[in-house]
Amino acid sequence: MHHAACLGLGDLGRLEASVLDSLDGVTLVGGADPSPDARDRFERELHCPAYETLDDLLGNEEVDLVTIVTPHTVHYEQARECLSRDVHVHLEKPMVTDLAHADDLIARAKTHDLVLAVGYQRHFDPRFRELRRLVDEGRLGRPHMVVGHLEQEWIRWTQHQWRSNPELSGGGQLYDSGSHLLDVLCWTLRADPVSVTATVDRRGSDVDVNSALTMTLERRDAAIRTRPSNPTPITASVGISGDGTSVPDPGESLRIWGTDGTVSFDGETITVREAGMTYETTPSVPDFEELTRRKLGNVVDAIDGEADLEIPAADGRRVVALTEAAYESAERGVRVFVSPDDE
Repeated sequence: MHHAACLGLGDLGRLEASVLDSLDGVTLVGGADPSPDARDRFERELHCPAYETLDDLLGNEEVDLVTIVTPHTVHYEQARECLSRDVHVHLEKPMVTDLAHADDLIARAKTHDLVLAVGYQRHFDPRFRELRRLVDEGRLGRPHMVVGHLEQEWIRWTQHQWRSNPELSGGGQLYDSGSHLLDVLCWTLRADPVSVTATVDRRGSDVDVNSALTMTLERRDAAIRTRPSNPTPITASVGISGDGTSVPDPGESLRIWGTDGTVSFDGETITVREAGMTYETTPSVPDFEELTRRKLGNVVDAIDGEADLEIPAADGRRVVALTEAAYESAERGVRVFVSPDDE
């Protein structure tokens, strides 16, 4: 039986705590949050003790799995402490906001033989799994270009929250919802970012609200999941919008060009064009709670050795490396090479 706890007891933290408690072989033993109101609500809803600090939580409860749902810039310190106490970790995105911190956590998890996962639930979304399958099966030939966008009425509902405070968030919309787009772009294509140029617009805020990136990617071999000796270059561009009149839920698109066909996703429908023919499919999408159940269930299965981890820390590191390079590019006005994953 796994003893799970949640660090960060806001809406998402309480949802993840509830989901963990519902999984076979898992029991929820507690949570931690500096807010008295958050702790009180957690205790009322989840019927578990809530502590002010992570140290209090780990010092008073037997815990072997923690899900961390806290401001981005404190992820590293909290995850490091958990790993040092032989506790498996699920980190909400982004993994961290410093590439050296990502590398350190990955090394620590490997040393302690612990699972370190990052909360990219789109890896369990049928729409993006279908896009990945189409690319893997060679339906498009060799992918060579991709364009994507994500829009959200982001700054209006975050301007008075920690997400718009760079000391807590590490960045703006690119590190927040935009992180999902960067992840799924690389994950769908099994590609690594090589270099990036970026422009950001803060729209009067302390953090980036709009951003535009142009990138060079290299596709990994789908079978052996490593970079081949002659990787396929992919030209990519994405736009992230966090202002305007968009709906609160993200709107997005992704289009991939290959040597033998194209696939496009408009947020609902996937359209494939190959050999002079067009196919359309609209996969059914589980609600957010079910996607959360799938990702956390996979974490538990990976801990038990019953499944491969679908949201490994290496994927989180890739997004951190790309985002940090994009911010550097925007600040310096030059193309920046992305630090590669050595594995």
